[in-house]
Amino acid sequence: MRTIFLALSAALLASACAPKTDLSEIDASSGELQVFAASPDEKIRIVGSSTVSPFSTTVAEQFGAVSEFPTPIVETTGTGGGFQAFCQGIGPKEPSISNASRPVKASELALCERQGVTEIVEVKIGYDGIVLANAKGSPTMDITKEEIYRALAEELPDGNGGWQDNPNETWQDVADHLPDMPILVSGPPPTSGTRDAFAELAMEGGAEEVPEVAALKESNRDEFGRRATTIRMDGKWIDSGENDTAIVQTLMKNPDSIGIMGFSFLEQNLDRLKGASIGGLEPSFENIASGDYGISRSMFFYVKKQNVNLVPGLTDFISEFTQEDAWGPTGYLVEKGLIPLQEAERTAVREKALELQTMDAAES
Repeated sequence: MRTIFLALSAALLASACAPKTDLSEIDASSGELQVFAASPDEKIRIVGSSTVSPFSTTVAEQFGAVSEFPTPIVETTGTGGGFQAFCQGIGPKEPSISNASRPVKASELALCERQGVTEIVEVKIGYDGIVLANAKGSPTMDITKEEIYRALAEELPDGNGGWQDNPNETWQDVADHLPDMPILVSGPPPTSGTRDAFAELAMEGGAEEVPEVAALKESNRDEFGRRATTIRMDGKWIDSGENDTAIVQTLMKNPDSIGIMGFSFLEQNLDRLKGASIGGLEPSFENIASGDYGISRSMFFYVKKQNVNLVPGLTDFISEFTQEDAWGPTGYLVEKGLIPLQEAERTAVREKALELQTMDAAES
């Protein structure tokens, strides 16, 4: 008996002293990763957009409550910061999901590929609007995209074929019907998908209404993009970080200030905030869902397929997020401000997501 005990002890000691496999040394393009099992208490790590984060957090809490898997960890890094982290490598310690309030860029896919992250599943989850919000007691605004551009662009045409620093100090300087209060806008930083979408949808959309700037789109597209999306840095715009709560706090302290945020976050703070109308249309569920609201966008999360066999519950989390009780018209995410996809699109997106169709496969 003592001999058997000693033999077992020696075997256990040898196992404990065996060298650990470094996932970073494994060829990510091979199937070799699939032979390594993660600890059953390994948590799904999610990074990315502050706009999508409330939806992911809600699903994560539900998932942790009803499934056999631990509640995923959701970290708000901004869309750009999320892709930076997501693309760093493969393994249970790396993010498995990146939330995004815009589509992934080609440069971000190239970064992922350089780090061996080559199988990515795109999941479109719904729509959101970008709103210009202010405190409830502040003046109500109805503004066009051209007026947004004229208020926030770094330079404007000078009327003589050249350019001048933006001279507008108040909203009334931009248009007579706007309130006589200083232009002071708190918005997300350049790493934010909300900032990207605001620049593309509001600033570029407004620039196209200014003849001198619109002309550049035909003659010099790069120059048009720079002129259209470069936001003034003379104190009229303040980068307020990735946390929309900080913007709300600024609006509460300064009733003259405007905040740029997602509609879903406005919905959560309607007791304190109101949103400006864009071209006569208020930011509402119906106007954004119909596509009539002028500054609306799609939202996504991206899944690292190579982590599916390394992180327990990853496909189950995708299933929870894309089930009708979550993202459907009467699902629990609608209560958080999600504007759902149409039924046929929801069905198609869920099917591709559960089949783990990668972006290349889906596009080919």
